[in-house]
Formats: sequence, structure tokens, C-alpha cells
Amino acid sequence: MTFRLQPEARSFWQKAGIRTGAVLLALALSAAFLSVNGKDPLEVFSAMFGSAFGTRYGFSETLVRTVPLLLCGLGVSLASRMQLWNVGAEGQFFMGAFAASGVALAFPELPAVVLLPLMAVAGAVAGGLWCLLPGVARAYLNTSETITTLLLNYVAINWVSYFVYGPWKDPKGFNFPLTPTFSQNAWLPVLWGRVHVGLILALAAAAILWWVLWRTRWGYEIRVIGESPSAARYADMSIVRNILLVMFTTGALAGLAGMMEVSGLIHRLQKDISPGYGYTAIIIAYLARLNPVSLVVVSFLFGGLQAGGYSVQTMGVPLATANMIQGAILFCVLGAEVLTRNRIVMRRRKEAVGA
Repeated sequence: MTFRLQPEARSFWQKAGIRTGAVLLALALSAAFLSVNGKDPLEVFSAMFGSAFGTRYGFSETLVRTVPLLLCGLGVSLASRMQLWNVGAEGQFFMGAFAASGVALAFPELPAVVLLPLMAVAGAVAGGLWCLLPGVARAYLNTSETITTLLLNYVAINWVSYFVYGPWKDPKGFNFPLTPTFSQNAWLPVLWGRVHVGLILALAAAAILWWVLWRTRWGYEIRVIGESPSAARYADMSIVRNILLVMFTTGALAGLAGMMEVSGLIHRLQKDISPGYGYTAIIIAYLARLNPVSLVVVSFLFGGLQAGGYSVQTMGVPLATANMIQGAILFCVLGAEVLTRNRIVMRRRKEAVGA
């Protein structure tokens, strides 16, 4: 028997069914992995779901993690719309947190109404400039932004480590790598539990990005350049300018996420401020099909997956299990995307040779 793919148009419900089946397949594979390791899959999944969505505290922790995932995912999706592969959201997140922390530590007496916007601007600009570096290389030298954004992640992480181990280290921190606690003027207002106003701002960013992509000339140019650079050149659209603008904006969103993390939750800068939000955002962006509205839903679900992953450690299940489930979902969903545009045709080998 031989197999080949034949293009075929699928309806909305067929595509939805294929993608849902892919997620269920990923969960089945994860369940098999847990069973092999002596764990009851139903018990583990129930504990993860219950801890993430079943209690007030768990639900608030899910929302807390949704904020950085959504902002970083929006940035990754914007770049991907123009066929720019930004895998450096993690580094941009760190640089945004660093710049915002610098403002908070330098001006602790400023009123919150002044200090918080300054921190937000500093975080967004730092993240944007960090992503603009590979953007310039891509625009003028045609250097692969995939490699440069990835490598800059390590530079940013070590840059933050230098400051929390060195110049900004808290003298009263018992030798831990962290800065002094910010003044309360640098804390984002809390909605309830640990959920801060960053959630509202992240949702607003998703709405604004949708409007930009589908209701503005700039968004139209982004989509045209991503789909057909030659058509964009024929229409006299500036590809270089758009590369620079898009790369700065995607980095600014990740940098803003870093600012919200240190201002809304940690209230200081420390070495491990991210469990991999920037990397997980890549998965989220592609599962959401680069749609800002879908990103809200997928970010919320992955926020729950991360929050639930921490809780099941008491059952002897390592936190890496949650990461494994994320990877399985991405692998299956991306693989299933082929079936949303094609169908598998089977032929006997003799028929294939005769044809």
C-alpha cells in the first residue's frame, strides 16, 4: 500500500473536529505515559483540572499565568503573521522586567500614577529594542531572525543574573539572587486574590491587536507581506519598515509582560522570574492559529495547565509532566493541520505503479 496527500477543502466543523481529535490524541498519549510510570491518568488529570479551575485560589493562579502567556503569545503571533519567526520572547520578557525594575529601584518615591506608567514604558521599550536588534539584521542583512532571537534569550537571562547577583543584589536578602522589594508605589493594583490589573491590560492588548490586523492599513500590509512579499513589493509596501515596526512591537508586548510579572506578582527582580513563558507562547500562538481572540482562550487553558502542573507535584508527578503534555498537544495539533487541508489517499502498490 502507498499513501499520499490529496488537497481537499474542509468545512469549519470538519477542521474543528480534526483539531479537537488532535488534542484528545495528545491527552491519550500523555495518559499512556503516566500509566507506564505507575500513575493513574484520571487521578492526575482530575487533580490538575481541579486545582487550576475548581477553587478560587486555583482559578486566580490560572488567570495570573494567563497574563504573561497572552502578551508573549500576541507578540509571537504578530511577527508570525509576517512570516517572521520570533523565538526570543523569553529574552524580551527578561529585558522588560529588567528595565521596569530599574525604574522602580531608581525612583521609589514617585507616586504610583507616575511610576507605574514609567515602568510600563521602560519595559515595553526594552523588550522592543531587544527584538529590534535581530529585526535590523533581518531587514538589512537578511540574517535569520530565528537564530538571532534565540541566542539573545541567553544574553538577556545572563544579563539579569549579573544584576541580581551583583549591583542590584539585596544586602538583606540572605545572599539570595534578588533585588530589594519595590516600594508599594511600584505594585500593580490587585483585582482579587493575586490577580492584578495586568489581566485587563492583556485583554485590551488582544482586542487592539485584532483591530490593528483586521481594521487598519498597517494590519493589511502585515497580512499581505506575510502571504506574498512579491505582491507587497508590487503594491509599493515597504517591507523593511514593516519588519522593523513588527519586530519592535512584538518585543514590546513581551517586555510589557515582564514588567507586569515583577510589578504585579514578585515585586522585585530575581533570577528565575519566568518558568518559560516566552517559549510556551510559541506553542500558544500556533495552537490559536495566530488569532488574537483565540489566543485569549488558549492562553487561559495553558495557564491552567501550568497552575495544575505545580499542584500535582504532591502526588509524586514531576512538574515536567505539564511541559510534556504541552509538547504533546503542539505535536499532535501541528500534525493534524495537514489533515485540515488534505485527505489521505491509500492505493495498492500495483495501482500506483500502473498510474
